[in-house]
Amino acid sequence: MPDRLRITGAVRAYGPAAGVLGASLRVREGQIHALVGLNGAGKTTLMRAVLGMIRLDSGAVRIGGVPLDRMPASDWSRVGHLLDRPFAYPELSVRANLEVAARLRGIPAGRAADAVEGALAGLGIARYGRVRAARLSKGNRQRLGLAAALLGDASLLVLDEPTDALDPQGVIALREALRERASRGAGVLVSSHHLDEVARVADRISVMNRGLVIGTLDRDRADLERAFFDLVLEDDRRADRGDRP
Repeated sequence: MPDRLRITGAVRAYGPAAGVLGASLRVREGQIHALVGLNGAGKTTLMRAVLGMIRLDSGAVRIGGVPLDRMPASDWSRVGHLLDRPFAYPELSVRANLEVAARLRGIPAGRAADAVEGALAGLGIARYGRVRAARLSKGNRQRLGLAAALLGDASLLVLDEPTDALDPQGVIALREALRERASRGAGVLVSSHHLDEVARVADRISVMNRGLVIGTLDRDRADLERAFFDLVLEDDRRADRGDRP
């Protein structure tokens, strides 16, 4: 089985020290792979490249073994994503937004109703089904965006800071949803600033700094935050010396 996602030598430079500068990463079937780094490390840029939102200057992205530029439109229905702020039609209800998302994801009409109900229940927003998206709190809008991303049988999920604005109950609901999808074979790439949270859910934690994936963290380490900053500091020193690859 090919990797759900494989990134090789990805470069999208916005200057000599900004953007993605040669990052490589893989997400396997059934794996939750967390990408952590300081602001400006390149995480969101890398995720945008994975989703075809920006073009790489060089390097390659393959989803399910297929090069990004050869992905048929039908395959994108199996890629769930949430980047930046969650999108929703403000004048539509929560349920109607998910019904639209189900159609866009190509979920057959006979399965769409069950998929929407499952998404509403799984992210804890069933009671807001008739509420217009414009009236949602920031946290519930985030839940709606996540529910849309998780609709259907995605083989790959790409989620940028998915716990943003979520309360503890929402974080737990998301954690359970990601584990359930991974247990069914999906690959999950999730970025986060919250080391304690990713340690609870991720199978692998990669650290990104200055546009490169510079190492991994052992999620079972008690001093995870210190290990993270040690990796970043050493990489900064290599960069200052001109010793980076």
